Amino acid sequence: MIRRLAEEGRLSGAVVHGGLVWLAGQVPDDTSGDAEAQTADVLRQIDALLAEAGTDKSRLLSVTVVLADIGDAPAMNRAWDAWLDPSAKPARMTIQAPLVDRSWKVEITGVAALPG
Repeated sequence: MIRRLAEEGRLSGAVVHGGLVWLAGQVPDDTSGDAEAQTADVLRQIDALLAEAGTDKSRLLSVTVVLADIGDAPAMNRAWDAWLDPSAKPARMTIQAPLVDRSWKVEITGVAALPG
C-alpha cells in the first residue's frame, strides 16, 4: 500500500511505502527570517509530516539539505543542532543550489523508517 500525505497540485509532502517515509523537499512557510529561522520552520514541518506518517525524527535515515547560499551553513546548522536528536543522527548531505523561489534560503528532504 502507498500512502500520500499533504498532497498538493504537483506533489505529495511525503509518501509512505515499504516501511519508509519519503519526504518531498520541504521549504519555509515564513520567508521573512534568516537561514536559521527558515531552517527551524522547515524542521517543524518535517516533524509534523513524520508524525502524520507514524514516525519521528529519531528514525530519519538520510537527509539532504539544499542551501541557496552555502555561506548560510552555520546559521542552518544552529537550527539543525537545536532540533537534532543527538542519539539518532541521520546520514546528511548539504549542498548549494538555486532554489525555485528566491526568498527560500533552504530546502530539506529525507527518508525515515517507520517503527516495527
